[in-house]
Amino acid sequence: MTRPQARRYLSARVAAPILDDLDRRARRLRKPRSNLVEQYIAEGLKLDAHPGITFVDTVTGRKAALAAHRGLTIWEVISTFLVNDRSVADTAEFLVLPESEVQAALRYYAAYRAEIDGEIKANEDAADEHYAAWRREQAALR
Repeated sequence: MTRPQARRYLSARVAAPILDDLDRRARRLRKPRSNLVEQYIAEGLKLDAHPGITFVDTVTGRKAALAAHRGLTIWEVISTFLVNDRSVADTAEFLVLPESEVQAALRYYAAYRAEIDGEIKANEDAADEHYAAWRREQAALR
């Protein structure tokens, strides 16, 4: 079990229109402003460190994704890479991407492996649950 990280305060002056936008978004998402500030800072630092990566909203939350292919999340690229015997070329061919995009995903994965492994595991668990439900439905139809 991981221990919660220590928290420290950050005081900052922000232009009024930016703060108004932040408050509107916080209300729409029903999240505290401070949670969004922390999320945006964390994502901004990751964006600076990993050119070619962006963040997208998905049905399961915010995910790192390839900026040039906004619907393609990093966990999907890495999952494909792993089932393609860790071949950059095969992954790029399967996903119809330049190899440089697969390499960008790999750089992000190297830095945030636990995050991406968790997303892959969550997807596998959801797929298993859906398959089990489908099997039960099929059995009920017989």
